[in-house]
Amino acid sequence: MNAIDLKVIDQLMKQARTTWAELGAILGLTAPAAAERVRRLEEKGVIKGYAAVVDPEAVGCLVTAFVAVTLDHPSARSPFLEKMAHLPQVQECHHVAGDFDYLLKIRCASLRQLEGLISEQLKETRGVVRSKTTVVLSTVKETSAVPLAGSGCGDE
Repeated sequence: MNAIDLKVIDQLMKQARTTWAELGAILGLTAPAAAERVRRLEEKGVIKGYAAVVDPEAVGCLVTAFVAVTLDHPSARSPFLEKMAHLPQVQECHHVAGDFDYLLKIRCASLRQLEGLISEQLKETRGVVRSKTTVVLSTVKETSAVPLAGSGCGDE
């Protein structure tokens, strides 16, 4: 990827609804050339898709929690991951190093719903032997933007 590709990605992370003409002007290219750049980045899998950024509280997700999970054996991994993939409240599932195997980011309407999810869904999953839940009180920063070269990633 070159500097123009990084500019494309940066702009689309900030405003995915940028028109080809606007993107071309930012890049110093024609609108068709800008569109072709984006198409190539999509084909390479660099740009995986586009989404609206929604305020969780505005749609009733008032509780955010991080849940660290330990599995008893590697054979439990596939069923666990399959179940997590199908729970809409699980926004993120990360395989991590350290005291736990996975770290989940969960959004729910209420603490009661979180309790039910942990008690009835998570702890009932074959292989889950331990979990540790941290409830978020407030969020100072949350972003889906990926740091690009010059901002900490991609720099050697």
